[in-house]
Amino acid sequence: MTFPAADTDAAFAAIRRDEVLLRPGVDALCRDLGAEGEVVRFADGSLPVYAVGADLVLKLYPPVCREERDREALVLELLADRLPIPTPRLRGRGERDGWGFVWMERLRGESLATRWPALPDPLRVARALGEALAVLHGVRDPRLATLSDEPGAYLARQRQTAVERQRARGLEGAWLDQVPAFLEGLDLDGPPVLLHTEVMREHLLVDGDHLSGLFDFEPARLGPAEYELASVGLFVTAGDRAAFRALLEGYGRDPDEPGLPQRVLGHALLHQYSNFPWYLRRVPPAPEVRTLDDLANTWFGTR
Repeated sequence: MTFPAADTDAAFAAIRRDEVLLRPGVDALCRDLGAEGEVVRFADGSLPVYAVGADLVLKLYPPVCREERDREALVLELLADRLPIPTPRLRGRGERDGWGFVWMERLRGESLATRWPALPDPLRVARALGEALAVLHGVRDPRLATLSDEPGAYLARQRQTAVERQRARGLEGAWLDQVPAFLEGLDLDGPPVLLHTEVMREHLLVDGDHLSGLFDFEPARLGPAEYELASVGLFVTAGDRAAFRALLEGYGRDPDEPGLPQRVLGHALLHQYSNFPWYLRRVPPAPEVRTLDDLANTWFGTR
């Protein structure tokens, strides 16, 4: 074996950043694939991802996460040349020593996380992202049914565990106390569509002031379109009301739709990776914002 064992979350966490253990398997795999060029690991990401030469990317999925390989490969295959923003073109998938991998073409551009503060027209970028998400959510294919269980059942389970999960993340006091009543008043169901689920500046590339890439589809799932807006409002527009408005306009939605900010905040609480204390640090509300209803307007309002 060239890759280490990683059959549990704890085992993978212990070796996730250990290039002494991972690199022999990576180099052997690249040789088997006939890849040429320098192999360099990307600094970010929850999974090991490597640039191979100037044009290719190798992404690894340990045994405990191998189903994410199938999900990402399927979505990349379905999205080839379909979005107005480029997505990685799938070159192949496979398995070695129980680890899955996806082999794909490299996107071009600079991380939006780095570029956003200097964008000459962030509203145009936000509007273009909204247009792309509308296309993404319009993709239809019978194979998408394999991505996740029935979305209504998933949201019901997330509702039942919302307080417990946020408490485990460190949320306490008045914010945590408000969660049950806030969620109780929200209808969060909707037609299931293909969702990226983690659209954030770190997963977007720009070339100048044009979006040039959207990547990291391993957490893709089916669900209501408004579920997608939670990560977008927190991690792309980040409380910028004009930018969130432009994004909704690009998507083709009414930015002034009653109750939309509250429903998006509800999905932020139910999100698979929801971490409310982190959200509060990432986009801090003003001191006078003390209710979840007001927080919804702070993060996802448009006026």
